[in-house]
Amino acid sequence: MPGAQQSPLAYLNGRWVPAEQAALPVWDAGVVLGAAVAEQVRTFGHRLFRLKDHLLRLKRSLELVGFSPGISLEQWEQIARRVVEHNAKLIEPHQDLGLVLFVTAGPYPTLFPGQALPLGSRPTVCAHSYVLPLNRWGESARRGVALRIAPVRQVPPECWSPQIKARSRLHFYLAAAWAAEQEPGAQALLLTLQGQVAECPTANVVLLKQGRLLTPPDEVVLPGISLRVLGELASGLGLPLEQRPLQPEELFEAEEIYLTSTPYCMLPVVRVDGRPVGRGEPGPVYRRLLRAWSECVGLDVLGQMTAELSAE
Repeated sequence: MPGAQQSPLAYLNGRWVPAEQAALPVWDAGVVLGAAVAEQVRTFGHRLFRLKDHLLRLKRSLELVGFSPGISLEQWEQIARRVVEHNAKLIEPHQDLGLVLFVTAGPYPTLFPGQALPLGSRPTVCAHSYVLPLNRWGESARRGVALRIAPVRQVPPECWSPQIKARSRLHFYLAAAWAAEQEPGAQALLLTLQGQVAECPTANVVLLKQGRLLTPPDEVVLPGISLRVLGELASGLGLPLEQRPLQPEELFEAEEIYLTSTPYCMLPVVRVDGRPVGRGEPGPVYRRLLRAWSECVGLDVLGQMTAELSAE
């Protein structure tokens, strides 16, 4: 194993530490309240993909929640690149990394031992990486995934803006647990309080209908970086991507449905609530888009995931 004698590196509050030492105290507001924002970036061939897009979204999240860690975009980029440069040496050439950047509100005043602190006076900042479990998505990328429309609803924008990539995700956890009980391996799809299609836990949803790609508007879901990439690739194939409110019944009218997310790029949906999408198998447009994605990143995305699956 490359670099077996070394330890992965992490950044925590201005210090570089072994990753196993990057821990939050129990009085951190990220633990107590889930008061944290985050970004996840991935590498392709050990090279970070769309890092600046992710950093700009992180900056927007920090502005919206009012956290001020005192780190510029240039400093974030330096931190991110150092973590990946070091940790990529510790993995196999065919593997890739997920990079996590997060900021919490810092020590929670009523639990902080010793001198009382104003809420948010010392944000906690961390950057760490992990080896992407690509084999986890190999079978789904090849054969497709099932969705279950969950009774758990999306957090409305009156609670917090969907523009914030927040770590406060109990609704995602509950929806995912419910979907798994209904159908092993199924992913949850959340609706808005008004009953419109929102998103899956950690994934945007895209429908293909009559030669057009449709996805919910930014007013109700997090603007996904992978969704943006999909839109760019689709445009090159003559497929427009339109944002508009989507009704649940449109899921059953779609020729194809996709999930987009940083770790796995895109996955095909082949069933919704037990009913087949299209022919009940990954469709031709999915395959075209995934080939375009592979060309964009210089790596066979499906091949990498299924090779990891075969290696088990």
